[in-house]
Amino acid sequence: MPAFKEYPVSLEISGPTALWPRPDSGSSPTSCVVPSFSAVKGIFESVLRWKSVNVRPTKAEICHPVVFHRYVTNYGGPLRSSTAIKAGTSFQHYAMVLINVCYRLHAVAEFASHYNGIHERTTCPPHAYQDAFNRVLKHGRFWAIPCLGQSEFLPDYVGPFRPTTQVCETENHEIPTLLRMVFDKPQNGQVAPSFSHNLRVQKGVLAYA
Repeated sequence: MPAFKEYPVSLEISGPTALWPRPDSGSSPTSCVVPSFSAVKGIFESVLRWKSVNVRPTKAEICHPVVFHRYVTNYGGPLRSSTAIKAGTSFQHYAMVLINVCYRLHAVAEFASHYNGIHERTTCPPHAYQDAFNRVLKHGRFWAIPCLGQSEFLPDYVGPFRPTTQVCETENHEIPTLLRMVFDKPQNGQVAPSFSHNLRVQKGVLAYA
């Protein structure tokens, strides 16, 4: 395997609504002020995903003031109670979401743990991924549509950093617990949630451990 090296990638994402559920908020979720490690990884991999490369988030920057908003939606799917299904009624789902969000997200592209030194086009997939990611991000030809925590919360911008965007240095928050990963491996893992504890947003910046 080639010598270990990290290749940084970054993007800016904004939108009208976001939900990064706090682990302690249950079935009526309350959003955390920043996306989880897992959510950031998913956003980057929505832009470009390669089997030979692991994208590891390093930092999230809050670029709009944090504003919470009550959100209610009617759910009519199969997970309703049997009584509600028989009656044909919907389940009202309550959440406390964020509105008018904007983040600058940072990560590094590194060799996937299962990489065997063989790649169709390059001997250094992370470096090639970095170049390909920046091209894809610029032209908007994404692998999938990124979202802001839930699939219905679509961004109004995903792309390179905009010169007018600035980090909100007035945002300082204590985060007792935040989801880290849903799976036990960066790729091809089994469901085994893990969490980070006692994180801190300082001057609008959260550094992922």
